[in-house]
Amino acid sequence: MLDNLPRGTICIEDLEIGMRRDRSKVISDADIELFAEVSTDRNPVHLDEDYARETMFQGRIAHGMLTAGLISAVIGEQLPGYGTVYLGQNLKFMAPVRPGDRVTAEVAVTAIDHARRRVTLETLARVGDTLVLKGEALVLAPSRKFD
Repeated sequence: MLDNLPRGTICIEDLEIGMRRDRSKVISDADIELFAEVSTDRNPVHLDEDYARETMFQGRIAHGMLTAGLISAVIGEQLPGYGTVYLGQNLKFMAPVRPGDRVTAEVAVTAIDHARRRVTLETLARVGDTLVLKGEALVLAPSRKFD
């Protein structure tokens, strides 16, 4: 289930430092299977409980990039939204995400370069109070001047 926050575009002319948006999703077994299929990453730590139980994670975990994909969804649909182009993203994975976990991905505006239409965003993901991912994205924001 996804949150009900509004989707669409916030043009660079309307962005402000500190603006935040988030999205939550429960990561299902089907999500993990689909991501493995699309990405071709079939590492057994994601797909085989018996194998994963013997790893440092002591059970299956979701692909880190599946979690990161929720960040992309917030950027592409909410902040700045439709028409945004990713220029770069750094990520640090802090803790595992397991099947059944509700992940909340959050994006916050930390810098705006109006002349170049570039926006720097803090990117975070949490499961409950546990930070599972942190990073920073640089995007090219949509502008009313280029409609």
